[in-house]
Amino acid sequence: MARNHVGPIPDDITRPVRVNENQRRTVAMAASLLLDYPGEDFGERIAAVDTHLEQLPPAIAEQFAAFTDAARTMGRRGVEEHYVETFDQRRRCSLFLSYYSVGDTRTRGTAILAFRQALAQLGFEEQREELPDHLCVVLEAVALSEGKQHAQTVELLAAHRDGLEVLRTALSTFNSPFAHLIVAVAMSLPKIDAETTHSYLDLIRSGPPAELVGIGTPLPFPTAQPDIP
Repeated sequence: MARNHVGPIPDDITRPVRVNENQRRTVAMAASLLLDYPGEDFGERIAAVDTHLEQLPPAIAEQFAAFTDAARTMGRRGVEEHYVETFDQRRRCSLFLSYYSVGDTRTRGTAILAFRQALAQLGFEEQREELPDHLCVVLEAVALSEGKQHAQTVELLAAHRDGLEVLRTALSTFNSPFAHLIVAVAMSLPKIDAETTHSYLDLIRSGPPAELVGIGTPLPFPTAQPDIP
């Protein structure tokens, strides 16, 4: 079936920046805090992120600083209104990663279950109200994991790099400061491969699938992970 257009094809994709594990964990936690709904503690979250920017590579720190500067200018009420308008009212700016792989289709439930199983096998218990495919949930898992477990959570997120790039492009199209946070996350992930690039460009041109026929469509991410010793 026809798919909705989600925006212009960008000239290039986000280039990765060399980071160590601790820096990637910091990026993930900072992005998770700032991509969450900007409630009464939003100012405290911004301040907490600011104190850790010097630990990050300059290119990534600049993205966070650009967002926090914009957020202070907008004020909490302005950020709240922009957040709702952007993430709750624009489907092309969804924070649910499975949306970019399966869209609003009959396989969405299976995709969400796959996220839940993957995170559970990595040792993470659901402690948030959001569904397990929510970007903040996965970023929090990346931030709290170490060693082999961290590598596996990064792999889970990186498997959806095409969706992140589509989200980044849409946010940039709407001149949203939240685009800076997605860029920071993408910079901290491994280099995107040719297959993911092709998938990303296809999503940019056509949008996530509106409906898929049957239930045998393979999912573009791991449905199981090895046990952590």
